[in-house]
Amino acid sequence: MARVTVFTLGGTISARGGDAARMTGPEVLAALGAPEDVELRDFRRLPSSSLAPEDLAALAAEVNETVAAGSGVVVVQGTDTLEETAFLLDLLCPTGRAPIAVTGAMRRPDLPGADGPANLAAALAVAADPACRGLGVLVVLADQIHAARHARKTHTTSVATFASPGAGPLGTVVEGTPRILLRPTVPTAPCRLSYDPTVRIALLTLTLGDRGELLSAVDDRFQGLVVAAFGAGHAPSWLVEPLAELARRIPVVLASRTGAGTGLSDTYRGPGSEHDLLHHGLIPAGPLDPAKARLLLAALVSSGAAGPAGYDRPRITAAFAHLDGSGLA
Repeated sequence: MARVTVFTLGGTISARGGDAARMTGPEVLAALGAPEDVELRDFRRLPSSSLAPEDLAALAAEVNETVAAGSGVVVVQGTDTLEETAFLLDLLCPTGRAPIAVTGAMRRPDLPGADGPANLAAALAVAADPACRGLGVLVVLADQIHAARHARKTHTTSVATFASPGAGPLGTVVEGTPRILLRPTVPTAPCRLSYDPTVRIALLTLTLGDRGELLSAVDDRFQGLVVAAFGAGHAPSWLVEPLAELARRIPVVLASRTGAGTGLSDTYRGPGSEHDLLHHGLIPAGPLDPAKARLLLAALVSSGAAGPAGYDRPRITAAFAHLDGSGLA
């Protein structure tokens, strides 16, 4: 049994110059020589912006089988959607038997200061270390170890782009050895979840003066909606009733477009406030940013929290509250 199994999906770490050509998985690993106890799965060769739900569902299934067999896992992909892949794996793949690390690169292999080999080496060290089990899926770049539920890409080009706003990293990799300083208090998934790639969840980002035209597109093609609202969970007063109407038939989750911090529930009470929207049936996303809230809602809907007879609002609300740090879920 391999100590670590590496799934390569493509991305900047495998780019051959600036065109669409991609190195193979063995070529990516070749930058580290010949790591011992490593099995390679050349899973996809795509920029991460082109990964489809079907790709991620297949990846999660194979990662689960690999971890169940006792092998640590490293997933290597482009950074554009790395935080979303990592969070979806965090919802679907237990890490109690072996760690799962997701990594990539910000600079192509042909550019000065390419960071891919160092990131891959650090991720391999994390995936091979028993001390990193049970932490949830981990994002490992720039020698920092982040929990997938918190990790975000925060800069377009910086090699230190990944951060955990409001939380900070769980640890670091020093001289090739992971050092874990913090541990999450609860697992990311409140229960066993599944993922149906045919489930469609819309994401709407509100903007100044938004008249709600895009809400009309959230029709029977979608099984849920995440609203990236202003500030701590606010919307124009004239959008309250259209959002409430949607919330009567599909789950509508209220997140913040700021991407950091927990939404409020009772500080503001006027029309379009967080209190008003929640009173009209929207579900608070808690500390999850809109992209992650969309994936959690997709997993909940896939797992039977919504169906033709309506949706289980208490169950969905509890799943989001599970991550808000209050311990009240």
